[in-house]
Amino acid sequence: MTAVDICDVHKSFPGHWGRGGAYAVRGVSLRIAEGEVYGLIGPNGSGKSTLMKMLVGLLRPDAGSCRVFERAASHADNRRSIGFLPENPYFYKFLSGAETLRFYGRLCGLRGRALRERTRELLQLVGLEEAAERRLGGYSKGMLQRIGLAQAMVQNPRLLVLDEPTAGVDPIGSRSIRDIILQLRERGVTIFLCSHLLEQVQEVCDRVGILYQGSLLAEGSIAELTEDSRRSCITLRDASPELIAQMRRCAGNCWESCTPARNSLESVFLRGIRAKMNTISPERR
Repeated sequence: MTAVDICDVHKSFPGHWGRGGAYAVRGVSLRIAEGEVYGLIGPNGSGKSTLMKMLVGLLRPDAGSCRVFERAASHADNRRSIGFLPENPYFYKFLSGAETLRFYGRLCGLRGRALRERTRELLQLVGLEEAAERRLGGYSKGMLQRIGLAQAMVQNPRLLVLDEPTAGVDPIGSRSIRDIILQLRERGVTIFLCSHLLEQVQEVCDRVGILYQGSLLAEGSIAELTEDSRRSCITLRDASPELIAQMRRCAGNCWESCTPARNSLESVFLRGIRAKMNTISPERR
């Protein structure tokens, strides 16, 4: 089943005082299968957040359509199916972590024992049991991102939309968030995330789209995007230095495999942007 279907979406914003507006998204189309982790990468201002806001119903596209589980993104029933973590979430700093989750749980209709159990389960999932009664004002950036991820999961959504989930987080906190994403994938949750941290996207995503100046430059699995057909890698098992020097002639039984060489996702991303910029007139840059 298709979890997300975005078809030829356009979005622009008017300028101030009658000045020219700006295109945020230009004809983007993509599909995300149920249970898949899809990563959208691109520089700041490429339209990632705008696309996600249209998907969760916070913005309406000028043209095209966004569908979630075969319903229009603006449909009210989607509210129970989607969890959203914006790039800069705001929380009441005087509440504790547990109080914050109970607050959002009540907004989602949870009460009594079900709310208490869900709060405890989410705190355990994001590793904040020991900080459950601490006020958010004393949380680190990484802890705030994890409590944000927990609140996005309160209603047990089928689709989780994460806008820069590791932005400003230290390596340890970033590692924790990626581990949580991998756990959620194992549970069958569909995840749509955007980031400009390419190595992190490469680690957790099944497929990736590259967005630049509102357009989708490339899309595919990590293997597809990083494959380099011009080179091959030869893997030898227990090879001596002498054998490596003569590997072309006498690899023999040490031959293990020959597979396409891989570029890093970062190099694919930068190459796509350079190619796009070469086709843009100087006036539009």
